[in-house]
Amino acid sequence: MDVRGAVVPGFEPVRDAFIRNFEQRGDRGAAVTVYRHGRKVVDLWAGTRDVDGAEPWAVDTVQVVRSAGKGIAAAVPLLLHQRGQIDLHAPVGTYWPEFKANGKERVLVRHLLAHRAGIPALDRPLTPQEAADGVSGPLAVAAQRPQWEPGTEHGYHAQTYSWLIGELVRRVTGRTVGRWVAEEIARPLGLDFWFGIPVDEAHRVGRIGPVDAPAGDGGALRMRPKRSVVEAYRDPDSLTRRAFGAIDPFPDENDPGYQAAELPASNGIATARGLARCYAAMIGPVDGHRLFAPATLTLARTEESAGPDRVLVVNTRFGLGYMLHGPASPLLAPGSFGHPGRGGSLGFADPESGIALGYVTNGLQKGVTADPRAQALVRAVRSAL
Repeated sequence: MDVRGAVVPGFEPVRDAFIRNFEQRGDRGAAVTVYRHGRKVVDLWAGTRDVDGAEPWAVDTVQVVRSAGKGIAAAVPLLLHQRGQIDLHAPVGTYWPEFKANGKERVLVRHLLAHRAGIPALDRPLTPQEAADGVSGPLAVAAQRPQWEPGTEHGYHAQTYSWLIGELVRRVTGRTVGRWVAEEIARPLGLDFWFGIPVDEAHRVGRIGPVDAPAGDGGALRMRPKRSVVEAYRDPDSLTRRAFGAIDPFPDENDPGYQAAELPASNGIATARGLARCYAAMIGPVDGHRLFAPATLTLARTEESAGPDRVLVVNTRFGLGYMLHGPASPLLAPGSFGHPGRGGSLGFADPESGIALGYVTNGLQKGVTADPRAQALVRAVRSAL
């Protein structure tokens, strides 16, 4: 296996786990970066740029990271709160008056971030063209009646998160969420991360696609899903299927038009370096730049939602915008926070150890959380500390 990049002494277990991901767990092309206390300690890439190609993964290859982008999107309202521009306890309708329709008057900004708004699905799914046009999505969620009394339960807003967070940011700042991230987060930190990749960067995007997880891929790293979970994903009328199917038909994620759209729930595009560096800046300074003040960091990783998830049909834990360490999203330690992407990608930080990790892959395996390849890397980081 031709692995490029470097690790600092002591973090060799991460390189070993990264190689085994290709040899034993089905990776075709991938990259992993780890920061500790603002310093890069792991930076590796290997395999092919495209899941179905032969061109080598380059140092600047970027990939669609699906829901791993949610963690970057969540930083925007938190930073707006930090700057005094948004009140997390205020009704969403304070900033977006049309949103108050159909029983959503008491939906708070913090409910959007903690998946408690009750709007994970739409009565009429949007076409890919509507989902990307910047208008139809906000209109649909503003008109939608909640699936439960807002604030009383939680359920993963797999796709609707795009329009809920995106429109809130636009109403408060006058900028799209993609533009805000580009100007206020990515540019100052020098991140390769986009919601809506520019035309002049699009040539860097590798093709993603499904890959099968090999049999005997480590046993303990892959849990057999419960029958209730399997049934929820099979039932076309379940809230699970409807939440993930809020865009129908499912978009072609390799379509340049889709990649140019701003859908923070699902089409963030990044390098592993970009994800890791962003999370490193959330928990401490990176080359003189820091994103979260201590109080904001506390908001990100303080439990807001816990227990049965109405959409994922397992117990989940969320802070304000971030999955927290737990059985559904095992991270480094109890204080860790971050977000996986369905199929494999992961970004997270652990303030206590100073660790921030980004992992991106072009080979999408089944599963929303706890991907065995990402978990192997997390375990290797833990062993190196």
